[in-house]
Amino acid sequence: MLINSGELERKAILSTAERMCVAARTAPKGKGVDNIVTAVLTDSEKESLAIEMDKIAQNEGIDFFARDAKNLREAEAVVLIGTKIKTRGIPYCGFCGFGNCQGKIEHGGVCAFDVGDLGIAIGSAVSISADDRVDNRIMFSIGKAALNLNLLGEDIAIAYGIPLVAKGKSIFFDRK
Repeated sequence: MLINSGELERKAILSTAERMCVAARTAPKGKGVDNIVTAVLTDSEKESLAIEMDKIAQNEGIDFFARDAKNLREAEAVVLIGTKIKTRGIPYCGFCGFGNCQGKIEHGGVCAFDVGDLGIAIGSAVSISADDRVDNRIMFSIGKAALNLNLLGEDIAIAYGIPLVAKGKSIFFDRK
């Protein structure tokens, strides 16, 4: 049996994406509360996300959304990682900028634990990609478009996208 490199690389990237989602899930969470949500997009779903990014670039006049959409189209898959925003009920915290969780709720704040947990989950996920030698880049723009399309669910407030690719030279450098 002959399996060409393109097929092998696609399978490897999808395996890496799966493992990245597991790494995000098992990353430490503040007070043991898991608000992390993950997904992997390929093919037409990935293209729909790139189209939304192009729309944002056009409508908002933000060129880097179009540049990132180009990278997304060149990637084999994209891992989405987002978080719900839920109050932990931790007394004497105030990391959200309000005196307590009740103040955060009243003013529509964002729990610092959710944001921190998301960062740890993303770091854990991209370490898997690095271990597998799959090129990646953490992109706010992909996450913003994913939120617009409600790809991770209505209760997800913050998300990032991590496109994955295996080429002779990383597509995520020397970008214009």
